[in-house]
Amino acid sequence: MHTNRRSFLKTAAAAGGALGLGLPATAAAHLASVTPAPYAPPGRAAPPKRILILGGTGFTGPHQVRYALERGHTVSVFNRGRTNPGILPDGVEQLIGDRNGQLDALRGRHWDVVIDNPTTLPRWVRDAGAVLKDSVQQYIFISTISVYASNDEPNADESAATIVLEDPTTEDRAFYGGLKALSEKETARIFPGRATIIRPGLIVGPGDNTDRFTYWPTRIRRGGEILAPGTVHDPAQVIDARDLAEFTIRMAENGTMGTFNATGPAAPYTIGEMLYGIRGVTTTPTKFVWVPADFLAAQEVRPWSDMPVWIPPARSPGFATRNVEKAIAAGLTFRPMADTARATLDWYDTQSDDRKAQLRAGLAPEREREVLAAWTISSQDDA
Repeated sequence: MHTNRRSFLKTAAAAGGALGLGLPATAAAHLASVTPAPYAPPGRAAPPKRILILGGTGFTGPHQVRYALERGHTVSVFNRGRTNPGILPDGVEQLIGDRNGQLDALRGRHWDVVIDNPTTLPRWVRDAGAVLKDSVQQYIFISTISVYASNDEPNADESAATIVLEDPTTEDRAFYGGLKALSEKETARIFPGRATIIRPGLIVGPGDNTDRFTYWPTRIRRGGEILAPGTVHDPAQVIDARDLAEFTIRMAENGTMGTFNATGPAAPYTIGEMLYGIRGVTTTPTKFVWVPADFLAAQEVRPWSDMPVWIPPARSPGFATRNVEKAIAAGLTFRPMADTARATLDWYDTQSDDRKAQLRAGLAPEREREVLAAWTISSQDDA
């Protein structure tokens, strides 16, 4: 990547600032990549495949579609045709149906690979499997790291135990992780030796309507004193939707079977590295105020929802430290945090004013100011 002197000085200053603020040394590498490499077409796959994507118009689906087309594959999508109409590029076959019993559009067809994006209910896997089990060579099920029964063990890999529901017939979405675990089992049962199960962590980047990551780039760009949760060294893991999509297509191209944790980045990562990495693509003056987990709890500031991405490590030491070595060996790659942050802001800026005024995660500005004021008073009292 070629850089001019100005961009070099900008990235060097950001990296130096990270070290001076007490971040791990790897922060310098993350911040030094605030100017992403120019996009290069990925080239063509050989041989091209016929890919069916169940869903395809939500968050990760459009990224899968675009990358698959760039690689020369033939893509069909199956959905109700209601989510993000018009988002699919030319050349994609749209099959209309419903996972709740309306699967006729899939009958009598053959594909090399099926990618199942939206499934939570095991019934949906069983129904799709009844139609597709003799019509596809590989079934890729997009699961979640929420299937794990425990988050107590740091660096746990795919062999860790998954949730077992007391009532395996339930369809209550409150049991999301357990339902996904059951859906994994159905996938393996119906497609023995032909199943690929991908367990993403928190999926982030352009197109994320949950705002579980979007809160941070938008808040940091606004500037001023920013409430930062816990300590700068608390672990964090996220996966850019584009990285997840490209990994999924690579698994289809290579016919790779098995189960894979898919979160990132490759090396242990902290909430401090993430926030300072996001700051590297903004110009507004900011100051992070790190507030301990116990004080946030006393103020009823909730991890994950009020403070997105972050979970206190004392509460779940394994949650943000999942082992991803197997996926990396199979071809999972990671964009720089600066790329994810910049693309998220660019996407967010295209949203309506009403949508931007109603972030679905994070603290409202007035609530953030209240907590920061309380922390300032508490810190002065302790001095």
